[in-house]
Parts: sequence; structure tokens; C-alpha cells
Amino acid sequence: MGCIDILNKKNMRKIYSVIALSLFVTACKKSDFLKENPEDRFVTSNFFSGQKDAQAAVDAVYNQLYSIYQRNMILLNDLPTDDEKNGLGMPNQFLIDLEFLRYTSENTFVRDMWSLNYSGIQRANSALNNIGSITMEETVKKRLLGEASFLRALYYFNLVRFYGDVPLITKLESIQDALIPRSPKEDVYKLIIADLQFAESSLPQTYTSANAGRATSGAAKVLLGKVYLTMHEFQMSADKLEEVVQNEGSYGYGLNTDFKDNWRAATENGKEMVFSVQMMQPPGTPNGQMVLEGPKYSVPGGGVPGLVGNEADIPTLDIYNKYISGDTRKNVTFKRDFVSPANGQTYTSSIPLFGKYFEEGQVIAANSNANFYVLRYSDALLMYAEALNEIGNTAKAITLINRVRERAFGNASNDYSTVSQSEFRDLVYLERRLEFANEGQRWFDLVRTGKLLETMKAHGSLEAQLAESNKTTITSNVKDYQLLYPVPQREIDLNKLLTQNPGY
Repeated sequence: MGCIDILNKKNMRKIYSVIALSLFVTACKKSDFLKENPEDRFVTSNFFSGQKDAQAAVDAVYNQLYSIYQRNMILLNDLPTDDEKNGLGMPNQFLIDLEFLRYTSENTFVRDMWSLNYSGIQRANSALNNIGSITMEETVKKRLLGEASFLRALYYFNLVRFYGDVPLITKLESIQDALIPRSPKEDVYKLIIADLQFAESSLPQTYTSANAGRATSGAAKVLLGKVYLTMHEFQMSADKLEEVVQNEGSYGYGLNTDFKDNWRAATENGKEMVFSVQMMQPPGTPNGQMVLEGPKYSVPGGGVPGLVGNEADIPTLDIYNKYISGDTRKNVTFKRDFVSPANGQTYTSSIPLFGKYFEEGQVIAANSNANFYVLRYSDALLMYAEALNEIGNTAKAITLINRVRERAFGNASNDYSTVSQSEFRDLVYLERRLEFANEGQRWFDLVRTGKLLETMKAHGSLEAQLAESNKTTITSNVKDYQLLYPVPQREIDLNKLLTQNPGY
């Protein structure tokens, strides 16, 4: 069950009150006759009064994950890459601009990613700045502070990867606290690292099933390993990830034998889940990707009877063709055959569609239970392998990538043996692409590895051959400055101290 789903209505009213206060309070002095003594409503002084309030505040920090992940993260991480394109069910010009790499600072999806992550940061700041003063069980207090620190680090990690230098806000007592210049990304990373180091020392290794999805010490370590990898601190990344991989049993981690189990309701919170956004049918928050990626135009007659899909987000033929024979991930990542819930007949799409978030038997496509992963254990293994290779331990790195491949192929027949450091680098980059397609990681990986520009130039040429001739414009649209997204123009209009990334 997702964390927000376990809150009662009273706590929800408290959460919205304290968030509104945090976002809109100002430091302006008022005349005495305008002063209020709001004893009949929630403000920061009376919201954080006990353990239940602290728990509700942290649950509100988790709640922000829903608006950032699933489609929004996919749109900025997969659509402007060689993995995804817009389907016929997608008429939005801002999304077309993302696919064709001609987005600007006015793009609404670029803007939303900025504002949604900052909303999560402010919720985390509110929790971190107030929970410490509450009289409550100390072990619970430490855990809640650890969870809020983990989430603030995650939100800032998203921002610094997408935009580079960003305002570093750790409190918001007045509007002036938000109207500050961008901080150097090195300072942002310092806060991220400090938050994750605190989180790994404050969080438990596991939870009971009732609290599945909450941040653990293992999740903090794996995320910190990813932070170091992104910074090209390969030794530090390897050391941190080794703490988890060499002790995976104590954290309850491992690989599911069946790749599809990562998206089945009964098994998605199993040993491969490090941290995920917990989706569930209403009254919880479902995963709408099943509708966005479901069949319509590719099935004669307008779709599958009884199954609503709008075919907005579809895979490129490039990624579809990258899977070789025997790779079981292909039939999970993509789907072509669909059984109608109305008549039981099977309908076949003329093109491959994404399939990870497709819940078999779900008649209301918008209500898929499939979770959205922020971190899977296979990610930890492949990051550890990449870091080891970069510090010269290619032999050990091979054993790690082979674990992932053995699960993919069901045996060791496609294992790698002796390869050079340079050859392994290309192999692990490809493995990440195959493993995490449609999981909102591709753009981050291409930028981190320095492969974005050359990859997208090649992709534009390939799309022109495989699809429409106008796709050649992707190649000409690729620019050096697109290693970062633009700072949203609306934010610059509101905060005159903000500067724009070069090129936009």
C-alpha cells in the first residue's frame, strides 16, 4: 500500500494546511489590527504536536512521488532519447517538441519537473525543520527524519541532473527564502550526499509488508552509489554499492527469477525492489501508463474491445530490435497480443507497444497496480559492475553483469567472458538500456556516460530510415547545450535572481 493511502482524512487536512502555510507564508510586518491568533486552524506551531503529525508530514513527502514518477519521469528521460516516441494518440505540441529535441524554457513538462520536485523538497524541509522538536519515541523520530532526508536527496538529485545548478533551499519561513540564485551543482551534491549518509545511518534495513515502499538503509546506500557514479567518483561508488551487494542477504535483496515478477502485484515488492512508487487501485493512486501505452490505432477497428488505450507513448523500433533471441525481457518490456476483456478474443497490434505496466485482467486500464521503480536491485548490480570496471576491476565486473544476463536468458549461455575495459564499458551501457527500458532512466544514463549527443544524432538518422522522413530533423536539432534542460521561464519571471542555462 502506498504511504499516502494509509493516511486518514484528519491527517490529510493537517497535511494540506501545513503545506499551504509553508509555501505561501511571508515575512511582511502587518499592523496590529491585522494580526491574527489562529488557534482554530493548523499552522506550523500547532501542526507538529505529536508522533502522528510527524508521520503525516513525512507521508506527505512520499505523496509527491506520484506526480513526478510514472509518466512525467518517463517523458523527460525516455521521450527525448532513442527509446521512445509519440504515438498517434498524442496531439500535445510540447511532447512533440521533446521527441524532436526542440523544447524550450516554455515547455510545460520541463516546467512541471522543476516545480514538482521543489514541492517535494519543501515538504521534506517542513518535516526536517519541525519533527526534531516533537516529544515522541526517539527511534521513530530518527526513522522519520531519515525518510525525509532520503526523499529530499532524491528530489534534489532529480533537479541537479536535469538542470545543473539550482537554488538550494533548506527552509522556507518567508518568500525571500525561495527567491535566491542558483547554487553551484557541487554544493547541491554536498547536501544530497549528507542527506543520504544521514538516511543510511537512520533507516531500518527492512519493513513489514504494511510499510512496503518506505525508504530503507539499503535504498539510501544504493541511491548514494548512483550519486557517486553520476559524479564519476567511481571508487566511492564501488565502495558504497559493495556494502549492499556483498551483504545482499541481510538487506533481503536479490533478482527475481522471472523478470515479469517485478510488475506483478503479488511479487513487485519482493527482493528486487529497492525503492519504488507504490501504485494501487482507487482509493489509492493507480498507474496510468497502461492507458497511455495501450493499443488503439495499431489494432484494426480502433482498438481492443473493452480495453481503453490511447497509444500515446510507444517504443522506437531501435530499442525493440536491440533484444536478441532468447532474451526474456523482450516479451515483458513490449507487448503485441492483447486479450479482450469483452469477448475473450486475442487482438494483435501492428507495432510493438510497451508492456511493463500492463496488468493482465485489469478491465479499467487507468487502474493498473504496477509499481514504478526508482531503484531495482539489478540497477545496483549493474552500477557496481560499471564502477568496478572504471577502477580497473573488469574481471569482477563481468561476474555482476552476468548475473543480470543469466536472469534475462534463463541460463548462462549468453554470459560474457574475457573482455577489455573499453569493451565492457559498451556492454554495460547496452545492458542498462535493455534492463531499464521504459523506466525513466535512459536520458540520465546517456548524459552521465557522455553518449547523449552522438546517440541522438545516430537515432535521428535511423528514425528517418525506419519511420517518417521528417525525423531527420532530430539529427540537426541535437545541440551541445542539451546536456541540461532549460530553467523554466516562469521560474525566471518569478525569481529575477535566476539565470538561464546556456543555449536556451
